Amino acid sequence: MKIGLYFGTFNPIHVGHLIIANHMSENSDLDEVWMVVTPQNPFKKKSSLLDNYHRLQLVDLATENYPKIKASKIEFDLPQPNYTVHTLAHISDKFPEHNFSLIMGEDNLKSFHKWKNYETILEHHHIYVYPRISEGKTETQFDNHLKIHKIDSPIIQISSTQIRKGIQEEKNIQPMLSNSVWNYIDEMNFYRK
Repeated sequence: MKIGLYFGTFNPIHVGHLIIANHMSENSDLDEVWMVVTPQNPFKKKSSLLDNYHRLQLVDLATENYPKIKASKIEFDLPQPNYTVHTLAHISDKFPEHNFSLIMGEDNLKSFHKWKNYETILEHHHIYVYPRISEGKTETQFDNHLKIHKIDSPIIQISSTQIRKGIQEEKNIQPMLSNSVWNYIDEMNFYRK
């Protein structure tokens, strides 16, 4: 099976994440999308994150009605910080029957040349890129690369930061979250302080 790996802290997962994951699973040659909950992104402060298992639970709840989208905790037991190249090697060894690709926003493609061992990633994996409104240019080496596929998907302007801030300010952010995710956040009193 062809699996697209959609990495993120998902702090929290929102409808924008689901729209992209669903679009990739329905409008590309990927059979499934695995939403890989990242315990610690090397570029983000860990203190701002909900507990790993709460974020995994939120992704589980958000994806329960999408048979082609799964939550993954594959990075939870890997050394910190997590680097994509190491996760890809680990997941490929663990599931040799699958063919893994990356899903990333156009903004990440612009900085992809700065990723640890990005050449190794491109050598062994395809990358599916969804559009994002962002500044800067993509490295010309990625413009017509055979392993980089630009997918015409909706541009989503929702962010987890915006949601956390809205909750803290007691604004109604419910339309940006699936009902089950909102209910869990509300019940657990997350992001209020």
